[in-house]
Amino acid sequence: GGKDAINTTIINFNNEKMQITWATRELFPNENVSFFYIFGESKHKVWKPCTTYLLDQDYNSGCLFKTEGPTLAISIRNSNGSKVLFSKNLKTDFYIKPSPPENVTFFWEEETVTVSCNKPQRNAWCLRLELQYKSKFDKEWQSRTSKCCSVGEQGFDPRKCYSFRVRLRRLVPYCNIANYSSDWAAETFWMNGTLLDSCDDDLTPQSKTVIVLSGSLAVLLMMLILLILLCKWQRVQMAVLPAIPDPKYPFADLFNDHNGNLQEWLDKNDHVVLQTKLEYEEPESITEAESQQEDGKNSDKHGPLEKIFTFSGAAENNDSKAAETACLIPAPTTTTPFAGFHILMNDDMYVMV
Repeated sequence: GGKDAINTTIINFNNEKMQITWATRELFPNENVSFFYIFGESKHKVWKPCTTYLLDQDYNSGCLFKTEGPTLAISIRNSNGSKVLFSKNLKTDFYIKPSPPENVTFFWEEETVTVSCNKPQRNAWCLRLELQYKSKFDKEWQSRTSKCCSVGEQGFDPRKCYSFRVRLRRLVPYCNIANYSSDWAAETFWMNGTLLDSCDDDLTPQSKTVIVLSGSLAVLLMMLILLILLCKWQRVQMAVLPAIPDPKYPFADLFNDHNGNLQEWLDKNDHVVLQTKLEYEEPESITEAESQQEDGKNSDKHGPLEKIFTFSGAAENNDSKAAETACLIPAPTTTTPFAGFHILMNDDMYVMV
């Protein structure tokens, strides 16, 4: 029920600005309060109204103003300022929150690193410089603290990339009532004394080249393996499923010009058939066949077709002619009847209708 009963949060930003906040929704739920302050201990106090309020759902929940001295009196009043709801006197130096370190430098010597920053102009003895670091293999930060404004640490692995950050801390309770530290300075990344943009860039150009070459060789090796497998597959396919020749190419005119009519094709191509059969004979048989053909011309006027194809009725009366043509025709293995003809076929021939 007293005027000092409520909780407030007081921050003196590096002795430059004061920020005082309160839980307005809990303390003053139905009233928009006003704030007044004054620096110094003069008996003739002239309260200054807050000009920069901090809002919480459109209600005044704090005030921001310039730091003007080591002592401060604050007063929270009702909306028109006629009634004091809370008041307090305090020393601003006990609520200092330092600014982040400025001009941070890193000095590397083998496995030891020393971090330094600019020394503040006021009360540097109240400050401590805190260094935190971790490698990309660490889950938590490692911390070291030293007097302002230099801190060193040993045992850094030159093969690892480290993240560093530093801040200033205010000593409690000798210098501060509140345990305030500055915000962290910009995080930096180092590897063996070399500043990097991030620990993702710790690969050296040489290692990148090795990775690229290794990848290229792997791709070429895979392509070579696929080519070998393809060739082997073609050989296996040819061995298991040999190619069957298409008869339409040797007998293209049978199908294109005669529509598969074998009799018509034989009538117009008997000399071609004879020539084809002669190509299969040995040179000695060809010479003997030529002499026999000349003798046959004087005694028999039948065409070449009769030497290859004979009527079934004439086969019994012309044994001499059959013997005469035996040299011209290879030993048949199959006799195929077709339209009254007996077509003699050997292993090197086939007829497709």
